Amino acid sequence: MPHDHSHDHDHHHAHHGAGHNHSHGDHLHSHLHDEDEAADIQVLATQFIDGFVQAKDKSSYLKLAGVPFERPSSGGSKALKLIDIELKTEWQVGTASPSFGSRELSYLPFPGEMVNERTNMSLIYVSMDEKSVLDIRDFLLKKKKELDT
Repeated sequence: MPHDHSHDHDHHHAHHGAGHNHSHGDHLHSHLHDEDEAADIQVLATQFIDGFVQAKDKSSYLKLAGVPFERPSSGGSKALKLIDIELKTEWQVGTASPSFGSRELSYLPFPGEMVNERTNMSLIYVSMDEKSVLDIRDFLLKKKKELDT
């Protein structure tokens, strides 16, 4: 089972790929950190969005979560102000991928029970000269990394 670990070991991922298993003495472990981290962030984002939607005082919820109400602009000279929170819900009703040996897509519509709902949140910051959209998953990833160090 994948797990985080802090012990040092010497090997090169180029020879194995991201999901390889290998033994180190008394245990076996996998390196699936990118996939695990993405799954962790998706769970955090879902919980964060649910909490935000249910919060009676949305501004206080954001403050408690450490969401900045101002951010530096791309040039750093002016502060961007948080003005909007955007929630976007999408339903995945099928999948499409390149077909082997063809320019056509291979399309697989989902039966009703497989249709997935996904909600994402964006933080919208503006100044007189600039607009910046921060995906909540990027914000949570940064926060998680700060907490991990």
